[in-house]
Amino acid sequence: MSGMEARAPASCASKSYAYKASLIGSAHRFELTEEGLSWHIGGRSGLWVYGEISAIRLSYRPVSMQQHRFRADVSHADGGRIAILSTSWQTAALMAPQDYGYRDFIVELHGRMAKAGSQAVLTAGLGRVTYAAALALLACLAVAMAGLFIRALMIGEFAGMLFIVGFAALFTWQVGGFIRRNQPRTYRFDALPEDLLP
Repeated sequence: MSGMEARAPASCASKSYAYKASLIGSAHRFELTEEGLSWHIGGRSGLWVYGEISAIRLSYRPVSMQQHRFRADVSHADGGRIAILSTSWQTAALMAPQDYGYRDFIVELHGRMAKAGSQAVLTAGLGRVTYAAALALLACLAVAMAGLFIRALMIGEFAGMLFIVGFAALFTWQVGGFIRRNQPRTYRFDALPEDLLP
């Protein structure tokens, strides 16, 4: 089986998912068959047997065009890796969510891998080094904001104080969710992290 062109018979109860990673180019297409994960990306295609999938990392990856965006990085034992996103480009100004299709596909992938006796490493969130760097950057920003607030308080600049408080609240709301969801951790096939699924 070379890719998505070869369809499994209906009795195999295959499940498919597709998304457009950019406005230019064809959609990335995936299908869960009895044999494994079949994928077709651009001019490349392949079939990864469930037992040969070595790792899955789930993460929350918002972008300016779509704040509600999730990602699954699937790795193969030979070193290959494919990304599956929960959003798809529709127009130059619209990136549409595909929440239910993405969620169903990812849950089903985990189920089939578990049934195949997979020993894949299941991780959630950012890598530990990246996460630590993000926390350090946030700590520096917090110290700087606190310094500005204290200075505004000392000189009686109440408008500046309100601006700093408002900016800090907005920043915490926007970035806090990203940091909370992407805390590095491992999970099991029967306990997927709900905060990293739509």
